[in-house]
Amino acid sequence: MMITIETTVSAPVEASWHAWTSPQYIKQWNFASEDWTCPTAEIDLRQGGKFNYRMEVKDGSMGFDFEGTFTSVIPLQKIEYLLGDGRKVVVEFVPDGGTTRILESFEAEDSNISEQQKQGWQSILNHFKNLVERIP
Repeated sequence: MMITIETTVSAPVEASWHAWTSPQYIKQWNFASEDWTCPTAEIDLRQGGKFNYRMEVKDGSMGFDFEGTFTSVIPLQKIEYLLGDGRKVVVEFVPDGGTTRILESFEAEDSNISEQQKQGWQSILNHFKNLVERIP
């Protein structure tokens, strides 16, 4: 089952793309709640390239690597990748004047109910929006 989330960022597509694909920004938005952090982010943004974003609870009690392989990259438009467990993710960047509509679709996993997954991914996307809108 595919789940789609979205947001509209009050920034041009170039700024949104840059924040989505730059490690220094990924580390500032890639977590679902304020008690989590993303201490490292490695990205090789090209078809066949890999990424690994470390996500950890701030107190160090648990963490995991969010990793995968890019299957398609169309600059300023779309990123497709497979997660380490084989699930597909598609992220689209749609310019609309000075804003960017971002649609993120991902295959649900079996461990958690779909609504919980949707809320977690949406929370991360909301952190992204908040960060991008603060970048000068």
